[in-house]
Amino acid sequence: MVERCVALWRGSGRIMHVLFVHRSGSGQFFHLIDRLLAAGTEVTLVTERAEPNRPGLQQVTYAPNAAQAASASLAATEYHVRTGEAVAAVLKRLRHDDQPDLIIGHTGWGGLLFAKDVLPETPVLGYCEYYYNAENSDFDFDPALGPSDSDRMRLRMRNAAQLVTLQAVDAAYTPTRWQHRQYPANVRDRIAICHDGIDTRLCRPDAEATFTLPDGRVLKRGDEVVTFVARDLDPYRGYPQFMRAAALVAQARPDATFVVVGGDGVGYGRPRGDGRLWREVMLEETGLGERMVHIPWLAHADLIRLFQVSAAHVYLSVPFVLSWSLLEAMACGCLVVGSRTAPVQEVVTERRNGLLAPFFDRTALAATIVEALQRQEDYEVLRRAARAMVTAKFELEACLDRQLGLIERLVAQNDFALAEMDGLAAG
Repeated sequence: MVERCVALWRGSGRIMHVLFVHRSGSGQFFHLIDRLLAAGTEVTLVTERAEPNRPGLQQVTYAPNAAQAASASLAATEYHVRTGEAVAAVLKRLRHDDQPDLIIGHTGWGGLLFAKDVLPETPVLGYCEYYYNAENSDFDFDPALGPSDSDRMRLRMRNAAQLVTLQAVDAAYTPTRWQHRQYPANVRDRIAICHDGIDTRLCRPDAEATFTLPDGRVLKRGDEVVTFVARDLDPYRGYPQFMRAAALVAQARPDATFVVVGGDGVGYGRPRGDGRLWREVMLEETGLGERMVHIPWLAHADLIRLFQVSAAHVYLSVPFVLSWSLLEAMACGCLVVGSRTAPVQEVVTERRNGLLAPFFDRTALAATIVEALQRQEDYEVLRRAARAMVTAKFELEACLDRQLGLIERLVAQNDFALAEMDGLAAG
């Protein structure tokens, strides 16, 4: 697929050049970049925060100009415009130096805003991660945190740059059906559905796996290990709800070990008004103390081993972007205890490949975790079904093939259009 795509490049005398735009390193494009590099494609990453060097990957950093927004509603939009201007300056230099044959980028942060203005003949493929809505979404999910009028205005303007970008790009895609449904109906037909992909050869069950805790204890399959993983321990991923449920589980299951992986950053939500860390507050509230093992960060290989020994993996989320970690855990054969929220229910079906509980009901969540610990052998069928679902719908190579199919069509269509223009000019 990659080789065929490269061969379609209109100037076959040299290597095809694909340029990626993403605020945080390669982000969701990590595996796609690897696949293109392996095929001999020239790849440039334009980013605000460079990642560790990778052989063959050229990185160019940009820095949006700092400015004070005239209105709180315009803060995000102004940042997106400044980002677009900074990326456009990079593209102008490449226009005279090493013009790309294709641009792929995230639509949500402004990086692609002016790409077609600077390089009008270069096809652009947009990655649509999330469209913000004030109703039936993360924004109004917690009844205790209802949005104000100013919040609604700010949120509407937060989508402005993305809508302008979608009008300009040649094609776009988003990872899941739920994310697709968040976009306005009048733009959905321009957005394909294609996940980033899960490496099911790496993420797989291993009955012999062990995981060593920081204190030296060794966990193995069959132990009552309850796991919880999030980039940051915040309310968007249900950390307070998990901790309150864990306190009840600890009383019912004295042999259970709780392992939490996640940082103390703000995450996706808002910081606490008192400035304290959610981890500190929840440990104080629940009194779990030494029963709760907290690991701020794990190398990916170690995270996989933790999934392989987990007896119950708890994944909670408000209606928001689905974490890679959930699908990786399912590929490892985890018995998932998930929240009964729409993004989670797209991949976890109650008692077919996992267990579900209401997001805000700590008692029901605790009872479901206890059930998972008590019936580990009975629920082996759910573990197998979880992996089978990920393999069927989210396997990495299949997802990359679909992404490359989008790229191939864009390159071919663009070549055809340019050839027509050349013919008209010659005539």
